Amino acid sequence: MSNLFENAGLDIAGSGQHQSDAKGDGANRPLADLLRPRRLEDVVGQDHLVGPDGTLTRMLKSGTLGCLVLWGPPGTGKTTVARLLADGIDLHFEQISAIFSGVADLKKVFEAARERRRIGKTTLLFVDEIHRFNKAQQDSFLPVMEDGTVILVGATTENPSFELNAALLSRSQVLTFKSLDAEAIGKLLKRAEEALGKPLPLDEEAREALIRMADGDGRSSLTLAQEVWRAAHEGEIFSAEQLGNILQRRAPVYDKSAEGHYNLISALHKSIRGSDPDAALYYMCRMLDAGEDPLYLLRRMTVMASEDVGLADPNALVMAQAAREAFQLIGPPEGYYALAELAIYLATAPKSNKGYLAFHAAMKQARRAGSLQPPKHSLNAPTKFMAQEGYSDGYLYDHDEPDAFSGQDHFPEELGRQVFYEPVERGFERELRKRLDYWSRLRMERKK
Repeated sequence: MSNLFENAGLDIAGSGQHQSDAKGDGANRPLADLLRPRRLEDVVGQDHLVGPDGTLTRMLKSGTLGCLVLWGPPGTGKTTVARLLADGIDLHFEQISAIFSGVADLKKVFEAARERRRIGKTTLLFVDEIHRFNKAQQDSFLPVMEDGTVILVGATTENPSFELNAALLSRSQVLTFKSLDAEAIGKLLKRAEEALGKPLPLDEEAREALIRMADGDGRSSLTLAQEVWRAAHEGEIFSAEQLGNILQRRAPVYDKSAEGHYNLISALHKSIRGSDPDAALYYMCRMLDAGEDPLYLLRRMTVMASEDVGLADPNALVMAQAAREAFQLIGPPEGYYALAELAIYLATAPKSNKGYLAFHAAMKQARRAGSLQPPKHSLNAPTKFMAQEGYSDGYLYDHDEPDAFSGQDHFPEELGRQVFYEPVERGFERELRKRLDYWSRLRMERKK
């Protein structure tokens, strides 16, 4: 049914047959398949879900399960957990992939689930890559979710807020799966060594390099480990350099602490925010020299252009996009000059986080106030019925008003006028402050 390569831990205690199989044919069977878990608590790296007080642990103890969306990176346990949930509550497990399934396939699955329900068996329908279904396909799940024909468990690597219908999300609980940290990957490697009855032929530095190569993906870590065992001669121990040659991957050359990557990007960000171009260049070059993806640095500096420079210099965001395009056109090493130019520009630009703060204030209010209707004058009336309902009534077309400004309020009436953005007296925001003050004065005059 499913390829449970989603990082599992083997239930070593009480699974001697598995250990025997591992030693006998472990070289041929994928390790991720061999080490799939038998218990929820064997899944590593997701203690917030499967630990003693985890969300899923509590669900299993209650003996009931609702519809779920499992969101997280590849190789973090989503498929494995779905199967274990079905086993834990004695549900029929049915798996489909949104990549290979259409409406006709869904109808067959739903009908089979109805037949099982008639004989008292509930179906847990696991849909991999559920975000790949279009709106109509996602809507087809709603009736069978509501009447209990299936318990839907969807897995996605994409943000459900953007990729899944609001109606489907409102009927499901979203659970976030985390990328596996070094400790979790290390546990998987130890389980593999116990199952195969032999240690990985790696020195300490090479072992740490392999963990970094896995990049938080449990399935990938076991696949890499199996490649290492296949490549090693008897008694041979690989160094980090040899490991890179064997696996044809370059591990990040940060310090041995898993925090190295995050420490350097944090230092780069704070250097730019602190208007220190020299420190910004230093940390950026350290990361490039360590093998960091230049596009990652460009993405992070684009965030800095919005978050820390903001509208104090609107050109910062343009510069960030231009630097990305220049690097993609030229490539390394000359393309690195575009990154240097961007880092210097951002560090020396006037700073304002007022746009960033305005966004979060508006988001907080939007969530708190709920689905309030905009005033009728702010709505379009593309149909006769909508016009009869008062849509667009009283709207003042700003271009026809004095100073091209009507002063009309577009907030929901129940909410009243709000102020989220308050620009600073720096850079271009000084000009924006003048404009807002001018419109505020006009608005007050026209309300009299």
